[in-house]
Amino acid sequence: MNDKRVTRAISLCKRIVSCFWYSWKKRRHLAEVQIQLGLPSHQLITESATRWGSRQQMIERVLEQEGALAKVLSNDKKTRHLVPTWQDLEVLEAVQKVLKPLQDFTDALSGEEYVTLSYVKPVLHLFNESLLACEEGDSELCKSIKTSIVEYLNRKYSDPATTDLLEIASFVDPRFRATYIVSEKVDALKHRAVLEVETLLADQSSCQPPYLRVPTVPEPADGEAAVAPKAKTLASFFKQRSHHHHCATNQEGGY
Repeated sequence: MNDKRVTRAISLCKRIVSCFWYSWKKRRHLAEVQIQLGLPSHQLITESATRWGSRQQMIERVLEQEGALAKVLSNDKKTRHLVPTWQDLEVLEAVQKVLKPLQDFTDALSGEEYVTLSYVKPVLHLFNESLLACEEGDSELCKSIKTSIVEYLNRKYSDPATTDLLEIASFVDPRFRATYIVSEKVDALKHRAVLEVETLLADQSSCQPPYLRVPTVPEPADGEAAVAPKAKTLASFFKQRSHHHHCATNQEGGY
């Protein structure tokens, strides 16, 4: 997104972090002020082009430590110009509000061992209808950022051939089926899926080589320790949405 306010605020964040990164005296002073103000004794986070989510983490930490940072920076006439203004803070809060849910989703996505193509269509729907949907309390800047991200993602997957591939992949996945596909396309997708399966069966050899056989996963032995569930999984983002959709469908059907 090309917005001068966002560019300025993020640039200011980077300069603040650099100021403390290269001065052990300021880091020591910051630690003292954190104790005085009752803030967490956290260090600032540097944005890195090779570390996903580092910009959001940098902004979040600057906002968390804003009071301590302002006190330390204003104590030195050489760094007073780095104290964020209320306009800068408003911009950073807007950016943080948009990026934080995306960061949480990305963490859940990266924690999955096996993510298939069938997830793309549901994820796009999730972004459009939930994570990046404009809300009543959003500022104009916040709405603008959300809209820009959504429009960019939708353009990336707007090609008809790509759309067809994503829809059939989602349709044959038992976790999603036709949940994220418009009703007008469902019958055509069913017909296409049947034709492809029939073609595959017709071409399939009656005797498969051993190296093409799908290995089975053994069942866990009795008494085997259960694996602790993750704090937040990718499926958790769709669970509530699927539940609401199922309830709405039952109400429409009258049972």
